[in-house]
Amino acid sequence: MELERDSLADVILRLKRAQGQLGGVIQMIENERDCKDVINQLAAVSRALNRAGFKIIATGLEQCVIQGDDPAQAAVDRAQLEKLFLTLA
Repeated sequence: MELERDSLADVILRLKRAQGQLGGVIQMIENERDCKDVINQLAAVSRALNRAGFKIIATGLEQCVIQGDDPAQAAVDRAQLEKLFLTLA
């Protein structure tokens, strides 16, 4: 299963935001910021990455439903999506 680039525009924005947040975490560590602040920001990056991953999976599910003409392929796609979902869980 391949996802269309246009349907993932939101994911790209989320990942770019997470990239900026991660840069901020690195800078916080280099500037010897308080441990609690670093951990909180790192948790925010982690949540942003998880949301991007879930968005990719949701987009895949949507495409499977829309393009679900081949039951055998749909079963394979569902199995792949379930495996990906569990990777993030």
